[in-house]
Amino acid sequence: RAFACLPACISLVGFSSFRGVLDTVTPVKISLFANLFHAVLDPILIFSIALGVNGAALATLGTEVISAISYLVILRKREMLIFSKLFRLPSWAKLSPILKGGAALQLRNVAMNLTFLSVARVTQGIDSTGVAAAAHAMAIQVFQMGGIVLLALSTISQTVIPNDLVEVYDKRQKKMIGGKENAKNTVNRLMSWGLVLGIGLGCLQLISLPLIQKTTPLQEVRDAAMVPSILASIFQVINGLVFIGEGVMIGTGSFMELSITTVLATAGCLWALRAFPPVYGITGVWMSFGVFSFLRLIGVALHQRVYGPLSPRAMKAHTAGEVA
Repeated sequence: RAFACLPACISLVGFSSFRGVLDTVTPVKISLFANLFHAVLDPILIFSIALGVNGAALATLGTEVISAISYLVILRKREMLIFSKLFRLPSWAKLSPILKGGAALQLRNVAMNLTFLSVARVTQGIDSTGVAAAAHAMAIQVFQMGGIVLLALSTISQTVIPNDLVEVYDKRQKKMIGGKENAKNTVNRLMSWGLVLGIGLGCLQLISLPLIQKTTPLQEVRDAAMVPSILASIFQVINGLVFIGEGVMIGTGSFMELSITTVLATAGCLWALRAFPPVYGITGVWMSFGVFSFLRLIGVALHQRVYGPLSPRAMKAHTAGEVA
């Protein structure tokens, strides 16, 4: 399974390359083709050849290799990749921004993983019957109904904003389009959609609670999951703004600011996990999630209103520079 690391990295870079040019269809086709191959290969290697777990690992490796080769071939065909430069070491001037941004985002990933690991640890320690863990799983299902949509919008904002920041000549409109002003308008629209969708998806989750409650026959699990599920629905209003706002931070290259915000939010969540669950049980765990989301929302607000490249102060300075 470890041999799949290199082809997986190639696939990730390929996916990011197509996303950068606003091509979302090609990665879907490659993923569909690779996963169909995986679906066919899995039962053959696991059962027909009787390799068991090793067969599953080989099937995954084969899928990753096919995906990586597909990306390389299509990137070369579209002249987005030059094989002669593939093994050439890049200059430090080109490598430095990637390393700095990657290190900052890795810090964010560590903070996020620490948060979720701490949540899992606290949840499992609430009781010895497994009721709290089952209720937490139900609340997660409720959250994912809207969370997947909002996370998709975050990915969109990561792609759209950097493209809007670049000024290009539009032959159809016969004028220059793009730039900070255009990107700022796009951010405002995305944040508005985030708020609207957050409210709408939160309401949809509340409406679906009776249906989700039927996924378990255990009444004690249903009762324990009710308040966390309601909190998961309410938090979507915040998440709609947070997910898109953090996507904007990535799109504008504010990697370190995003990481610092996430680290501070993680610190707040860890404190809440020590304070709330001993009093409120599994509901306290989801109250801690609320602290995590709210602190991230503060970071998004500060980025857009105070210190970010599209904040009013920065836009005013940009306009003054153009006039001068």
